[in-house]
Amino acid sequence: MLAIIPAMTFQYLLDGAEILASSGNPEISCVEYDSRRVKPGCAFVAMRGESSDGNRFIDAAIRAGAVAVITDSSAEKPREGAAWALVPHGRRALARVSANYYKHPAERIAITGITGTNGKSTTAFLIESILTAAGHKSALIGTIEYHVAGRLYPAPHTTPESLELNRFLNEALGQGASDAVMEVSSHALVQQRVYGVPFDVAVFTNLTRDHLDYHKSMDEYSAAKRILFEGCGTDAPRVAVTNIDDAFGKTLAKFSRKRSSTVLTYGWDEGDFHASNADITPRGTRFDLVAPQDKIAVFSPLIGRVNVYNILAAAAACSARGCDSSAVFRGIESLTHVPGRFERVDCGQPFTVVVDYAHTDDALRNLTALAREFVSRGGLNGRVLTVFGCGGDRDRAKRPLMGEAAGRGSDFAVLTSDNPRSEDPLSIINDALVGLQKAGAKYTVEPDRRKAIALAISEARPGDIVLLAGKGHEKVQIAREGSVPFDDVQVARDALKAAGFICG
Repeated sequence: MLAIIPAMTFQYLLDGAEILASSGNPEISCVEYDSRRVKPGCAFVAMRGESSDGNRFIDAAIRAGAVAVITDSSAEKPREGAAWALVPHGRRALARVSANYYKHPAERIAITGITGTNGKSTTAFLIESILTAAGHKSALIGTIEYHVAGRLYPAPHTTPESLELNRFLNEALGQGASDAVMEVSSHALVQQRVYGVPFDVAVFTNLTRDHLDYHKSMDEYSAAKRILFEGCGTDAPRVAVTNIDDAFGKTLAKFSRKRSSTVLTYGWDEGDFHASNADITPRGTRFDLVAPQDKIAVFSPLIGRVNVYNILAAAAACSARGCDSSAVFRGIESLTHVPGRFERVDCGQPFTVVVDYAHTDDALRNLTALAREFVSRGGLNGRVLTVFGCGGDRDRAKRPLMGEAAGRGSDFAVLTSDNPRSEDPLSIINDALVGLQKAGAKYTVEPDRRKAIALAISEARPGDIVLLAGKGHEKVQIAREGSVPFDDVQVARDALKAAGFICG
């Protein structure tokens, strides 16, 4: 149950926030930044966003019952009958008042934050699993879903706005959680959604090209990731966990030492946590996890080289949280799958169908390389068939790179749509087609993703692997006409049933 938050005064709510001017001191019974959720007694935070301006809805919020307004626009003038505060930065103000309203839950729970281009979700699930094995009650916030006390919630954002974050952490504390595990996106760090949140442990997975429609350059993108290790309105994390097989990870290790964080490194062959005797099979992954004080022979149902890295990162983070080697072993072994991450769809067919979230060129290279190893074992000489697309309203320059990665890693590729958003799907496909043709791959184009998945499955022969890349755990396809339900796992099951296979 959510803790009941007693009313507090407006001036108390503003404590610690950067205030340029304020007036009035009514009692506040709720905080909102969306005017549609305002109830009588609320303080309304009107802030400029990426695509909209909450200041346009101040009067609507007051009509709905808001008794106080916090605005980041000096053009707005106080309204009669409403308390008022002018702030220089709306999101920082939202973070401070949210923390005040919920009694600073982030300061009363140990938070592990994970950032990087790929691997955040799997690493977060692994950390949660190890913490559970160690007897810690924890909450999880990430791309796929949110967890608290055995309950699952949909994840509208990888990292929520500070109001929802504080509300969620408050609920987690009410359920007895001692730990929270968070994926922290580069967008959230730049937008200061985690402003004022003290991270006990910060984890860096890797840095490859992504989100350059937003960050404009790799330098800006890396600088965004570094914020987690600097501290966003707080001290630097107590412990920094970094991948030293990644060039930026090495830089972060040096940076974090200068910030007085304890640094734990990981890598394939070297680092405080590294792997030896790795054996990756279609049934799972075994290796010796070499830690500073121990060596643990681990088995994970997760497969692939990338998951060895994810396991190393999680083991290092959980070591920092006081988990012993027995908990690390049990937590790794007990996580059987992560939704939409190399998730198999089995209807008794003589070939393998896998759904994966790979939506960057680096992730596609890793996915197709894993699939190649998968089908080559035992001399089967199976083929890799890949269905993929590129997202609309995103970095156009990565589309040919994705096309080339898919083409070079596959025996046959089906280029299709993947959340075209406001763009013409055929224009997106043409951008990716350049790379696909450069790779010299066998391919076909089918803009209808449902038909593309059915086509790839119809082409599969015994021993092949069909990769459905890009959407992973997502349940909708977003186009200019709006969002429609679309689940790659269910669409694949439907195609397999239509082909005569029996799905349980």
